[in-house]
Amino acid sequence: MDLRKINDFAIKTIFHAGDQIRESFSKELIIETKASANDLVTNIDRKIEQYFVEKIKELDPSHKILGEEGMGDKIVTLDGPLWIIDPIDGTMNFIKQGRNFMISIGFFVDGVGKLGYLYDVMRDELIYAIKGEGAFINDQQIGKLKPLKIEEAVIGINSSWVIPNGKINHEKVVKLIRTVRGTRSYGSAAMEIALVVTGKLDAYLSMRLAPWDIGGGMVIAQEVGAVVSNLKGQPFNLLNHDTFLIANPSIHQLLLEHYIELKDEKQHSN
Repeated sequence: MDLRKINDFAIKTIFHAGDQIRESFSKELIIETKASANDLVTNIDRKIEQYFVEKIKELDPSHKILGEEGMGDKIVTLDGPLWIIDPIDGTMNFIKQGRNFMISIGFFVDGVGKLGYLYDVMRDELIYAIKGEGAFINDQQIGKLKPLKIEEAVIGINSSWVIPNGKINHEKVVKLIRTVRGTRSYGSAAMEIALVVTGKLDAYLSMRLAPWDIGGGMVIAQEVGAVVSNLKGQPFNLLNHDTFLIANPSIHQLLLEHYIELKDEKQHSN
């Protein structure tokens, strides 16, 4: 398998998709809700995912595709070549702000990440990685993440988790927020992952993400030394939704041990 050839194909296809998204701002946007009022999808999400599916099947019909909008294949195993695609990660930002959204694409073979892409469409900024060859931002190599102390960290976290809730011990989250240098929330998992792998955030955690939210970022994270897991410290489940943590390696374990306590963990231990 020629990863360089596939990488060239992916970059070209992503840039063409970005052109289509930018052009869509002058056309009618059809907005629908999915699971809830804040879970949105547009005709552009579907159009761009269908574009990726068609191009990938032209490249190699044997490649499987897991896409957020369901245009690809029904995936029950990670065997073989698999593309994991989110055509617009941060759809609400796309609709409301016209920015702060990304294309996220990961290419896996037998469950191992080989290629990863995070494309900020409106800034025309592409972060990508080839397994074993490093990560790049607009073709400039990204260095390994530098060590830091928890007190120096800026983390991405949703403000929902600082109040009583059924998923995580909010008191420990409050302790974390008081310890770190600052917190941010951007409304796009792919964007927050992009900020971590480029050292502009030092960690990002979420209570529930899907494979397409993080597929593009996983390979990039590995190449810059960021650590990815769920909030129990286990590998993220690429076949289902899961909790998620990406962090600078110098604080990943510290976050898990001292600041993250899932409610189900506490109940199971009693």
